[in-house]
Amino acid sequence: MIKPDLDIEIPETLGAVHFVGIGGAGMSGIARLFAASGLTVTGSDRTDSKTAAKLRAIGIPVAVGHDAANVGDADTLVVTSALWPDNPEYLLARERGMTILHRSQALAWLTNRRRLISVAGAHGKTTSTGMIVTALLELDQEPSFVNGGVISELGTSSAFGDGELFVVEADESDGSFLLYDTAVALITNVDPDHLDHYGSKEAVEDAFVQFADAANELVVISSDDAGALRVSSRLAHPRVSTFGEAADADFRVHSIVADGPVSFVIDHQGASYPGRLRVPGHHNAINAAGAVAVLVGLGFAPDAAVAAVGAFGGTGRRFELHGTVGGVSVYDDYAHHPTEVDAALTAARTVVGEGRIIAVHQPHLYSRTKLMAGEFAETLERTADFTIVLEVCGAREDPIEGVTGALVSERFADPAHVAYIDDWQRAADYLGEIAEPGDFVVTLGCGDVNLIVPQLLESLERASGEGELEATTSAPGGA
Repeated sequence: MIKPDLDIEIPETLGAVHFVGIGGAGMSGIARLFAASGLTVTGSDRTDSKTAAKLRAIGIPVAVGHDAANVGDADTLVVTSALWPDNPEYLLARERGMTILHRSQALAWLTNRRRLISVAGAHGKTTSTGMIVTALLELDQEPSFVNGGVISELGTSSAFGDGELFVVEADESDGSFLLYDTAVALITNVDPDHLDHYGSKEAVEDAFVQFADAANELVVISSDDAGALRVSSRLAHPRVSTFGEAADADFRVHSIVADGPVSFVIDHQGASYPGRLRVPGHHNAINAAGAVAVLVGLGFAPDAAVAAVGAFGGTGRRFELHGTVGGVSVYDDYAHHPTEVDAALTAARTVVGEGRIIAVHQPHLYSRTKLMAGEFAETLERTADFTIVLEVCGAREDPIEGVTGALVSERFADPAHVAYIDDWQRAADYLGEIAEPGDFVVTLGCGDVNLIVPQLLESLERASGEGELEATTSAPGGA
């Protein structure tokens, strides 16, 4: 894992830019905007993907595999924290003395001289960012944005707009969200995650306090989340708005109906504003309240803000339907923290009807799995009818002895509700054996678990005898 040097001065001129790991939603979004700015952009990723194909279609060359030759004549290298320090492209850039920027520094360069809305939190930030962007477009604004997932209506995770506003999903995982010159900060929650970087819950909260107090216009923060409450109590900022279900929230959401299309009411300054969402889940009504608080803080009328947020139709990898075979629907969701898993599967429960929820869980990071195996097991056993646990996706981390997916499955109270299968094809075949018409299958994780979806669908086809999928459309949703 590369620790970004957040103290280096970002040059005004970057020259030709090469992105290492360009296929990720955030990196590809930044790369598109760099190209739109007139810069020469190239990239590489370890595997080919639809995202890479889309980048090539707009003139950005993307190499498959990492090789020093991919750097070419680039002047600047953009990297992520997930990059290993022995990456040959990174090593060549260091040898040449090239400018090496973390993705957050590249994003800071893009947002310079714009009125920036930064959305941070352990979970909910991709959806909240998408809600704000969609609502601003509904309100006839033309924001620029970079999100961590594709916004369904727009078909992209980033775009330049002609307006003064720039909306970004701000990554707190490595402290890089402190780089941004933020005007409005939205904090969805503050969970003790990313302890591999911060080391303690207190250090996580210190970073959020610093992030919020640096906002030069407004802080919007959850009234319900315990960590957010601790952060809020420490803020010196003169303008703070709270949102959530708490009775004293400045934007109080209540009367939430999540069985089917979500409806809710937001109370603000003595008036009530009813709203409806196109995305499922109780948690999304709360996300909507945060987005409304931001919009009202920017000067929009509350009723218009509530209506505009209702236009949001979801983001990629947030309860996204990939196909239905033999009456079994296969969804994918980015949830990789117990709270996110709870939200995703609780939302699924509202629409599954009489069917079962079968979770296919890929633990993400050895450190998180070691720390939270019990929480994942409790959440999965409570919210899913059955869980298939895959092997850990280590991403940027080295393996930790004794930490495998079995650490999660062994913590289930009833072993009949779980199976640990460390081979993807065997896992897919097992799903084909146990799935029944009406079931919802949901892959869960922020690693590469979405890549197992074709294998799951193929196994379901073989088990059902169907020759092709009944549906391959995407359904909105998300945490």
